[in-house]
Amino acid sequence: MALVLLLLAFSLPAHAAVELPLLFSDGAVLQRDRPLPVWGWAAPGTAVQVTFDGRRAEAVADADGRWSAVLPAHAAGGPFEITVTAGDETIVVRDVLVGDVWLASGQSNMEWPLLQTDGAEAEIARADDPLIRHFKVPKSWADTPQARLAGGAWAVASPQTVGDFSAVGYHFARELRAATGVPVGIIDSSWGGSAIEAWMGAEMLGLDAAALAEKMRGKREADAEVEARTRGLIARWPEIAAGGTEFAVDALDTADWADIEVPALWEAQGYAGMDGEAWYRTTFELSADEAAAGVTLGLGQIDDTDRAWVNGQAIGGMENGWSTPRAYPVPAAALRAGANALAVRVTDTGGGGGIAGNADQLYVAPAGGARRPLAGDWKFRTTAVTVSLLDDKNQIDTLLYNAMIRPLQPYPLRGAIWYQGEANAWPEGAWRYREQFADMIRGWRGDWNAPELPFLWAQLAGFVSGGDRTDADGRVLESPWAVLRESQAAALALPATAQAVTIDVGDAHDIHPRDKRTVGQRLALAARHVAYGEDLVFSGPVYRAMAIEGDRAVLRFDLQGSSLAVRVGGDAVHGFEIAGTDRVFHPAQARIAGDTVVVRSDAVPAPAAVRYAWRDNPEDADLINREGLPASPFRTEEW
Repeated sequence: MALVLLLLAFSLPAHAAVELPLLFSDGAVLQRDRPLPVWGWAAPGTAVQVTFDGRRAEAVADADGRWSAVLPAHAAGGPFEITVTAGDETIVVRDVLVGDVWLASGQSNMEWPLLQTDGAEAEIARADDPLIRHFKVPKSWADTPQARLAGGAWAVASPQTVGDFSAVGYHFARELRAATGVPVGIIDSSWGGSAIEAWMGAEMLGLDAAALAEKMRGKREADAEVEARTRGLIARWPEIAAGGTEFAVDALDTADWADIEVPALWEAQGYAGMDGEAWYRTTFELSADEAAAGVTLGLGQIDDTDRAWVNGQAIGGMENGWSTPRAYPVPAAALRAGANALAVRVTDTGGGGGIAGNADQLYVAPAGGARRPLAGDWKFRTTAVTVSLLDDKNQIDTLLYNAMIRPLQPYPLRGAIWYQGEANAWPEGAWRYREQFADMIRGWRGDWNAPELPFLWAQLAGFVSGGDRTDADGRVLESPWAVLRESQAAALALPATAQAVTIDVGDAHDIHPRDKRTVGQRLALAARHVAYGEDLVFSGPVYRAMAIEGDRAVLRFDLQGSSLAVRVGGDAVHGFEIAGTDRVFHPAQARIAGDTVVVRSDAVPAPAAVRYAWRDNPEDADLINREGLPASPFRTEEW
């Protein structure tokens, strides 16, 4: 049904004599100094005239109703108007700027809004630049390439709007505005949790139409079975209007409620595809003294919105804080000695839902006492939910490309920025990524007929993913996140590419680090070199070669005219490991010696290989250049 509605949305309205893509709407930013294609749809054979700042182009709609006209290149400036006339109908697009247009794509760390980042309040308050504009492509999917977007509009940067902008995209745009002085438009086409395969066209993946059609047929059948199982589980409970408090009362019969494990998303426990409102209940014990002193309740990371009650009294809640651990103080007036009833109403608007996070984030903490765990089996029931397996479409070959990238073409771009990879950071996926990533870059460039379109990306930040495999001594044997970073770096072999290394601005316990300013700044540095030709230091040290000198490995780096440094000062560097021909890596002593790093270990008298920052969260890695940009993780041998 979702796909049918999406295709209907793309249909040309019967009354329209002429139609433009949504990118050509009020507030648009057009790419400077490039021929400007303007296209759209009209009745076959309709003559169309396009005018823009005194320039004019003409076209005739073909048999399929598509027309395309090309205006000459235009210098930065504005605002202007685009006027499109077909027969007796005229469309006027107002407040159009000419500057630089960047496509920002990837998964949640690119999608992450400015409102939920470090320093958001101050950043939003000073967002007073109407020459920064943002177009958000809505989450949508299709199993064949689409010509029209499902929705979207241009927004002008202001304190009222920028909170919803891509944080990375906004900081990137601010830096470029300061460096170039021209308007900057960000087209944000991102979807949290998406795999790279979903952003690639069929040709990029080497798939033919028949293979894709068969895959989608199988997927639809599997989805129907899963949805039926979910509906079967919730059928036991009559639907109740959302937002009620009837299940918050002190004494409640929960005999017909289900058992559910907390913490864990409800999708992982049989409720796949379910969004909406559900309730959780449990009890906790207190002594008379503990009840009289008050407690704090830790309720984990609730996805997305919650409201909590103890013994029928409201104690707290949070709106859209799906990655924020809850910790609510409970006053003595709400407590009693013995069993206390805890009720939590959870509202999920999409993606995962429920009480999630780590087990140690669920607790009751008496005043001055030790925490006691609340993790375990709770009671659960739904009130008002829908069931649709839309969210997993961001994992399936071509589906996001078809609906969220293909309709953007051939809107001219200055370049693309990319922040994705977490969804592919598993053992086999991390290896495949190096070919897929390069194929995607080449494919997008081919689509835009721009073989050296600047393409920049953020390398994965530090995070304890749980994917590192270690030996009995705690040494890392395999790190999917490290391999994926290596796969990202391999794409630097393509022209007009660069990466922003971000291992130093991650969060060990949150896959969504809140420092997006640094990421945007580093991507902008890369853009100033790759896209604008500035002679500046745009990345940290990059490993180039190793020489073995006795029991030492001497490493050389591409420094871009800079010099090596340590984040905390001195010349002792951390994060290095060294191995002999037995391929067993040991922690190493490393120091800077001029433009080299010398690495050794008493455990490895005859070194054969070195690796640096080779784990999912390399928090001790501290090699930088004098500009403070971190060295990219690397290994000298691909064992």
